[in-house]
Amino acid sequence: MKFSLINLLIVALLGLLMRYKIGFEFPFFNQKNLQHSHSHFAFAGWISHTLMVLMVGFLEKKGKREEGKGIRWTKYNKILIANLICAYGMLVFFIVQGYAAFSIVFSTSSIIVAYVFGYQYWKDLKSVDQSSLSVNWFKGAIFFNVISSLGTFALAYMMVTKNIHQNEYLASIYYYLHFQYNGWFFFACMGLLVYFLDLKATDSPLYRKVFWLFFIACIPAYFLSTLWLDLPIWIYIPTVAAAFLQVFAWFPFLFKVLKTRKDVFENYPFFLRYLILFVALAFGVKLLLQLGSTVPTLSQLAFGFRPIVIAYLHLVLLAVISLFLLFYIYVNHFFFIRSSIKFGITLFSVGVFLNELVLAVQGIASFSYTVIPFVNELLFGIAALMVSGIGITAFYSIKKVKIPAVL
Repeated sequence: MKFSLINLLIVALLGLLMRYKIGFEFPFFNQKNLQHSHSHFAFAGWISHTLMVLMVGFLEKKGKREEGKGIRWTKYNKILIANLICAYGMLVFFIVQGYAAFSIVFSTSSIIVAYVFGYQYWKDLKSVDQSSLSVNWFKGAIFFNVISSLGTFALAYMMVTKNIHQNEYLASIYYYLHFQYNGWFFFACMGLLVYFLDLKATDSPLYRKVFWLFFIACIPAYFLSTLWLDLPIWIYIPTVAAAFLQVFAWFPFLFKVLKTRKDVFENYPFFLRYLILFVALAFGVKLLLQLGSTVPTLSQLAFGFRPIVIAYLHLVLLAVISLFLLFYIYVNHFFFIRSSIKFGITLFSVGVFLNELVLAVQGIASFSYTVIPFVNELLFGIAALMVSGIGITAFYSIKKVKIPAVL
């Protein structure tokens, strides 16, 4: 878990460096290579690593152990170490050489590690009571993580053969991104949330229904990322239906949880309650934006302007996934919470909000080709705020707490 926080700090520092290169003169490093390093390391070193650790924690708590046949946790340590080696390999070699031999070797190896983790975890989920709602969410997460790799293989093939067609290239990127953040990341986070809230199928039939609605919607929802293509009507209709399904699954689930599990949050510090509420609202906004993008005119506008795409990706990866993971880490007391950590997380979350706000304003302004003065300098300042927040959080989380001796 300490590696998770260090890795998030590295991701934030890379983002800060990229923002500096946009706003000011900095001749060193290729911006495209930095972008590849930033995104690959964020996915493997921060999010996937953290999800794997937390999912193994779930297995440790909920898995039944037969005498003499306990689950061997050391095998997961090896998988986690292998994943970290791949993540750091991608971090370095994407900066040094971009898409080339070593970076492709490490990114391909990280996919193999994901397969090994998925196979092992699926097997060990049999030791968990199958009535647990989290089991389906985790199985769904593993399934989507595996199929997301098809996009990476298509991308790697194009890069190696130098046979790149713009539409296929973008479709492959969006395929990988969709099944990572709407599949692997989202389903794993929901599995953790359901476990944390102790939701049971017997509490309400809605809870099982929500899983199946999201699972069924996830595959056609990929085409929400390719609305800039001229989709035939037989693909467009299921795509719109998927956007509606996700909205109709999330909001009833959210209201049900707020109504029946409000007491769960009452004993937690204010900053954690604010954090999970912010995540829930951000995810609701994400689903409504998806639904709005099914209107052809809006989708052409959205995909035509880079700030809109960047704002949407960061809405999912920062405001939803990253803040949820920070919430889960601290609400479960993996680290001792002190005032400096509260300040650090609050600072980081304010930075996330401001980043989304400025990117959204920049995106809307770009519709009318209006240039916002000093927007790059502003985004650099916000990136510095996020680095400060997560830097403070990581430092005080990892630093040993001196507990006074009881006399």
